Amino acid sequence: MTFFHPVKTFGILDNTDLSFPSVTDENGNQVQLSQGVYSILLESADRTVRKEAFQKLYQVYQQFQHTLASTLTTNVKNHNFKARLRGYHSALEAALSANEVPVKVYDNLITEVNRHLDLLHRYVALRKRILGVDELHMYDLYTSLVGEKSPQYTFDESKKVALDALQVMGPEYVSHVKEEFNNRWIDVVENRYKRSGGYSSGTYDTNPFILLNWQNNLDNLYTLIHETGHSMHSYYASHHQPYQYGDYSIFVAEIASTTNENILTDYLLDKYKDDQNMKRHILNYYLDGFKGTVFRQTQFAEFEQYIHEQDAKGQPLTANFLDDYYRQLNQKYYGDGVVSDEQISLEWSRIPHFYYNFYVYQYATGFAAASTLADKIVNGGQADVDRYLNYLKSGSSDTPINVMKKAGVDMTQPDYLTRAFKIFEERLDEFEKLF
Repeated sequence: MTFFHPVKTFGILDNTDLSFPSVTDENGNQVQLSQGVYSILLESADRTVRKEAFQKLYQVYQQFQHTLASTLTTNVKNHNFKARLRGYHSALEAALSANEVPVKVYDNLITEVNRHLDLLHRYVALRKRILGVDELHMYDLYTSLVGEKSPQYTFDESKKVALDALQVMGPEYVSHVKEEFNNRWIDVVENRYKRSGGYSSGTYDTNPFILLNWQNNLDNLYTLIHETGHSMHSYYASHHQPYQYGDYSIFVAEIASTTNENILTDYLLDKYKDDQNMKRHILNYYLDGFKGTVFRQTQFAEFEQYIHEQDAKGQPLTANFLDDYYRQLNQKYYGDGVVSDEQISLEWSRIPHFYYNFYVYQYATGFAAASTLADKIVNGGQADVDRYLNYLKSGSSDTPINVMKKAGVDMTQPDYLTRAFKIFEERLDEFEKLF
């Protein structure tokens, strides 16, 4: 029997068949628009470049929005059908049950993020003020607020910074990071046909390997310490658990990597406490990361839950219905300080994660939990470090929720989210003072 896989159809259409026009970059050159090029152009300091890239990208998706609504609807119906067939109350409950994650973890995330949307509105207002624009548009949300090129870090310099930042984890953890750095676990140089971005992988009986495509900037320093977090998680899990428990779920995976990122942020802010220029760069990076991971991914999670619930009630998920709700949701998240451009209604149509069956919420819960854990490690005592290392060693020997409780974070309660928003607010205050 042959089954229709909407995610495959979406992938072929999105990665192969959609033809994107050219855009003029800030040097006056014509560049072929693509998903990767689009994200780079949206960071441009030239507003006309950002606007043109934004408008031309969505012109293409608008032509195919009814087809894309059909593939997404088929995917949602498939989730709802399987959930009913297996006796679950909802597709959400069915998806989370795979890792024994209670639905209230998801509900707490959406509730707490909505409760703290005033912080996102404050951030947006600050962005508008710093950029000095009469109207802030959706294509203005990714350009740097510092207005200068990123601090430069070579690969060797970045390894030294990472080792210094991770000293708070104790000598044993640092010794394994040195092992990674000194024994060619990292494929660092960008090459033709090489997968883009950063990646950590390996098998139970090998060391974890890291793939990077190195550029000398702050973002790549963070990528190195992020992927090192994954690799140390894999190292500890495989060395302390039998084969059947030597892996771990995505629910806990992103916590290890983003805890390292948050430790790096703490370290850099302390190191450059008297250097206002560097503090601007670091705080800008952190605030944008929090906005893009906690707020934005929760917006996606809220959209995903809504369309599954509406389909279960018999509501046809037409392109117009999806457009209207997505724009309303976007307006709620970003508030009156941003113009929710007509094109942003179509954003749902280009997000592959909406085909992953309630996947994106884990980015947000992971970042928030990591904020709390990093805060405990940096400002706490040896007991906090030991609890964290025990989480890394646990692999999948217990449910993800119980593993995180051992680390010191109960993700069934909203406290860890409240603490993460508190840290965000403190750093937003600090960033505002710098301007």
